[in-house]
Amino acid sequence: MLASHLYSRSSVQNGASSLPPIRFGPSLLPRRPLVTFTFLHGIFRNKGGGIGFEPPISLLRPSDSPTRVAQPFQIGDEGASGLGSALANCINLSNLKLKLGNNQIGDEGVSGLGSALANCINLSNLTLQLEGNQIGSLGASGLGSALANCINLSNLTLDLDGNEIGAMGVSGLGSALANCINLSNLTLYLNCNEIGAIGASGFGSALANCINLSNLKLKLIGNLIGAMGATGLCSALTSCINLSNLTLDLFNNQIGDEGASGLGSALANCINLSNLELWLGNNQIGDKGASGLSSALANCTNLSILTLSLSINQIGDECASGLGSALANCINLSNLTLYLDYNQIGAMGASDLGSALANCINISNLTLYLGLPQLNYFGSGNQIGDEGVSGLGSALANCTNLSILTLSLFDNQIGDEGASGLGSALAKCINLLNLTLYLEGNQIGEEGASGLGSALANCINLTNLTVSLEQKQFICFGL
Repeated sequence: MLASHLYSRSSVQNGASSLPPIRFGPSLLPRRPLVTFTFLHGIFRNKGGGIGFEPPISLLRPSDSPTRVAQPFQIGDEGASGLGSALANCINLSNLKLKLGNNQIGDEGVSGLGSALANCINLSNLTLQLEGNQIGSLGASGLGSALANCINLSNLTLDLDGNEIGAMGVSGLGSALANCINLSNLTLYLNCNEIGAIGASGFGSALANCINLSNLKLKLIGNLIGAMGATGLCSALTSCINLSNLTLDLFNNQIGDEGASGLGSALANCINLSNLELWLGNNQIGDKGASGLSSALANCTNLSILTLSLSINQIGDECASGLGSALANCINLSNLTLYLDYNQIGAMGASDLGSALANCINISNLTLYLGLPQLNYFGSGNQIGDEGVSGLGSALANCTNLSILTLSLFDNQIGDEGASGLGSALAKCINLLNLTLYLEGNQIGEEGASGLGSALANCINLTNLTVSLEQKQFICFGL
């Protein structure tokens, strides 16, 4: 298989060390020891937190689908069942991690493994990594039913990425886990499992019975759940009355405006939420959906930490401003991260967004992504220019409690004037301690760099500063 890859020279030479923590979603493909594929430009933050190159699943052409390479040693169904049966004799086992990905375990093997582990009556912390194991609905349901017998289980991480559990399997899994009455921390990786709208709604309804859940992470990338699935899932989660920390990753699920608005309205009823991560990139969300979402989130009055990713959608200037205004109503918000890269935001939108965020009076830590390294598949992205970046900086100078600021403004047509204006504005952030500026791929020359540096020298309290002005130098590899 042949491919031609085009990277920034600095990224190749430095191992992408200069890049910010770019993230469209976790690793979007089932992890296999060896896969062969042709990839288009994609950058992701994987489960371990590292940066790497891999395509979103939607970007793979059919002819380039990952191909499993036969491995000489795989444990299969009998090995998984035998392993579980042996571990069941460890009567004092309280903490267990099993990494069994890509082992052709199948339904029979995973059911046998679960049934055996159910005998480990003292298990309180369990991590099972079972990605890429050809597990279907029967296996997922069977595993869940078995784990429901682990009556002391309080922390569970279950990775079923890239299997074939479908709507029936995920509903059965959820219903079974609801019987784990002591479960307080739950992390589920269910990416690329053909769950659909009915499966997502049913799964949410089942999890609503996990009354002691306080921390929940759901990864549902590429499951085509649509507007109905997103709304149904979140509406059900409002019944988890003790939920305080929620991570919901719905990247590439075609939820649209209706789904974004419905999702927000539902989450607004999770009255105890203090920490929320929503990853909604590549979902055909426009101004209407983003406005509905942000207006609803403004009712989450107890939110102190919010990460909201709306990358690769169709959000314009008006909505960017409205988003900031709505979030200003989250009066307890102290840490905010916004991913708005690859939308349609211009100078006015950037300035108005900054002005609105300046009203978030308690924000001390702000990370704002209005541009990431150029991924040609997604088009040109935002173009805020000199006027936009100067306006954004001037507005943020009014965030009087801001001590940590990260701005990622790759490829935004910023020139010397904009760079100097940004520096002059940020010099007025009197409490700023940590500042990170990613300005690669713009048109900043000698004058702009000097102006930016001279202005930042006036940030008298600044202790940590990172400024990246690298320019794109492309080299081509033929494989």
